[in-house]
Amino acid sequence: MKHAGAEALDKLEGLLRLLRSRAGLTEKKRGVFYRKSRAFLHFHEDPDGFFADVRLGDDWQRLPVNTTAEQTALLAQIDDVLEA
Repeated sequence: MKHAGAEALDKLEGLLRLLRSRAGLTEKKRGVFYRKSRAFLHFHEDPDGFFADVRLGDDWQRLPVNTTAEQTALLAQIDDVLEA
């Protein structure tokens, strides 16, 4: 599964805007977010769609982000981590 390219990130721009508004996240390059000095979130694309790799604990978790519901669930989990 390859990292999301510019065209894929264009399709996720609404989600990217919402992530940029989260205090505590820094976008180091388009679609790659850090929390403090540690990589926290990036995106992949493959024939099955788009996925976010996010560090919700000690390990990476891969979550689908193809629908509004999936994106909302991702944002809720990220907000929980940022508030902890």
